[in-house]
Amino acid sequence: MRIILASSSPRRRELMKYITSDFDAVSLDCDESLPENIPAVEASAYLAGVKAEAAAAKYTDCIVIGCDTTVICDNEVLGKPKDQEQCRKYMKMLSGRTHQVVTGCTLIYRSFKRTFSVITDVTFRELTDSEIDLYAASDEPYDKAGGYGIQGKGALLIERINGDFYNVVGLPVSRLNVELKNFYNSIKGE
Repeated sequence: MRIILASSSPRRRELMKYITSDFDAVSLDCDESLPENIPAVEASAYLAGVKAEAAAAKYTDCIVIGCDTTVICDNEVLGKPKDQEQCRKYMKMLSGRTHQVVTGCTLIYRSFKRTFSVITDVTFRELTDSEIDLYAASDEPYDKAGGYGIQGKGALLIERINGDFYNVVGLPVSRLNVELKNFYNSIKGE
């Protein structure tokens, strides 16, 4: 059965290859605005569902996987920074503190749907203003939730993580592998 990964993220596409090389990745335009008053911890699961539903409408006979990753600090979702000023603000918020990275995943095949989230705690070390400025001046932060990439130079900012490393990169590989197998078995058993 054909698998569709509804993601434009090159990191997710690369990580999906750990599970299977037999998938197609697609980018879709869909409304990614969050409903008012949605709890921060539920935002990624909601957006994963939006992405999966959009792809499932187009790829009706495929297993569709939608994913979204959010970085949460002080119960606030930190998106992709729009400029250096916002990136510096995020880095100052995260400096010396623990925050949560939540990746929501939604699997859809016809009337079958399964959504789950994985949470990883990430602790930044105390950052100096010059470290923050140097990181914000790089190209790395601007296409990543929370403004950092743990798989790149952002690794230099991190003191420790508690949970799935790949979840912080953008795809909880181990959990998704298990969920995908169970989902496939549910479909076969219709």
